[in-house]
Amino acid sequence: MFETKKIEEIRSSKKKWERETVSKSLERIPERNEFSTSSGIPVSRVYTPLDIRNFDYLQDLNFPGEYPFTRGVYPTMYRARFWTMRQYAGFGTAEQTNQRFKYLLEQGQMGLSVAFDFPTQVGYDCDHPMAKGEVGKVGVSASTLQDMEILFNGIPLDKVTTSMTINAPAMVLLAMYIAVGNRQGVEQLNLRGTVQNDVLKEYVARGMYIFPPKPSMRLVTDIFEYCSKKMPKWNTISISGYHIREAGATAVQEIAFTLANAIAYVQAAIERGLDLDRFAGRLSFFFASHNNFFEEIAKFRAARRLWAKIMRERFGAKKPTSWTLRFHTQTSGVSLTAQQPYNNIVRVALQALAAVLGGTQSLHTNSFDEAYALPSKDAVTVALRTQQIIAYESGVADTVDPLGGSYYIEYLTKEIEEKALKYIEKIDDLGGAVAAIEKGFMQKEITESAYRFQKAMEAKKQIIVGVNEFVSGEKVPIKILRINPEIEKMLVKRINHIRKQRNQTRVKEAINKLQDAAEKENVNLMPFVIEAVKEYATLGEICNTLREVFGEYKPPSIF
Repeated sequence: MFETKKIEEIRSSKKKWERETVSKSLERIPERNEFSTSSGIPVSRVYTPLDIRNFDYLQDLNFPGEYPFTRGVYPTMYRARFWTMRQYAGFGTAEQTNQRFKYLLEQGQMGLSVAFDFPTQVGYDCDHPMAKGEVGKVGVSASTLQDMEILFNGIPLDKVTTSMTINAPAMVLLAMYIAVGNRQGVEQLNLRGTVQNDVLKEYVARGMYIFPPKPSMRLVTDIFEYCSKKMPKWNTISISGYHIREAGATAVQEIAFTLANAIAYVQAAIERGLDLDRFAGRLSFFFASHNNFFEEIAKFRAARRLWAKIMRERFGAKKPTSWTLRFHTQTSGVSLTAQQPYNNIVRVALQALAAVLGGTQSLHTNSFDEAYALPSKDAVTVALRTQQIIAYESGVADTVDPLGGSYYIEYLTKEIEEKALKYIEKIDDLGGAVAAIEKGFMQKEITESAYRFQKAMEAKKQIIVGVNEFVSGEKVPIKILRINPEIEKMLVKRINHIRKQRNQTRVKEAINKLQDAAEKENVNLMPFVIEAVKEYATLGEICNTLREVFGEYKPPSIF
């Protein structure tokens, strides 16, 4: 893009500027410190064409909606339609969460995102001893099909898209969603949404796993296969970097480990015999948006470009839709502080703006009170209004990729892409994502990054406003959403009632068929799980059946 003569002219001018102008400024006012991004990428004083002198517009950037999709996956992006404003919600009973869903839709939310409680996420019914004290606390409890029927009561599933944050038992919750749609008269081929279904990141960062990696990959691939035939509008996985980032990863590690996991899923599906261009277009991704504003924007752009190259060059995908990285973003929960909680409104606004400038397809904005508890109605309304103000008042959605061509953004995008690729090559050398996880490689890298950040914060090299600087002893009174402990007793009564009312013979037959299918290697389990949930077999009964066949995962010691 730049003539050699012009580059030399800029180089000479820069040296003169540093010698004559910058040096005088530094004599009067020294710079504060050395600067770098969260990934350790040094940040220069200023960026010029010298930093992107080998930049090729068509090869590295191109136009929106064109390979390698650096500028966005759609040609007109938000000029045609805003990102989906999808607030993550779920607490207590299905009735309570249903009311919150309806409130958010009335306030202008565009899609639903379901948070499930810990027992549900690890396949335990609400009356299991391991569930005691955790029912409905960090998400909604969903032990049976009846819970899901109540959860979506009065919400037409042919009119909304639904994202479900569920992984190890993803197949069971998807089966319940299909059954609810069936009872509403909505055919599964018309259901739209996403099931997270990303179990590899559970081993890496989050810990909500049930089964060992091999059978877990089978369940993931079963969903790919089933949905590619029966649910063409459904996103079969949301490959998550969010939880990896929340565990302490840098921006570079977030996209590197996420894409390495994605490569493992694609490879498993190909080995199953699935048509790459038939399932690849329904893969979606989930990233965090953190505090380092420009690094986050560059991270999203680098992830798109890197994934496009992986799908076209590594896997040989032919369809452009197979090359596109579509992603949901959530602002960073780990960056929220209990100290001076109203500061979180500003943090969330900047993080949301970075996600929009980075080209996200949907967005959840955290509430300012989430360092204390699940969000209150007032706090979640402010979080949603933050997105709406960005969309309708700021003007940033009026043109596609407005920061494209910035010397700093393009330099940072390239640096993040190259550093992430080196991580992916290292993981390939270890035998792929599953092998790297089993060896504790990703876990160790994340832990070391988290430790470095903590040390920097303690030394005040990393300032957190209200925590290690600008501290105030004043306590800010805020309303907190509290979960009534009586809810657990009520839900235990409900599940016991269901067990008494259902047809026990048909439940037993469905569970036996599921167990027989699970013991065979080449049988897709999705139809058997659907039949089981329709007979009101519980989440725990289905997961326990699979536990008997697959066993449970025990993590290795990596330190």
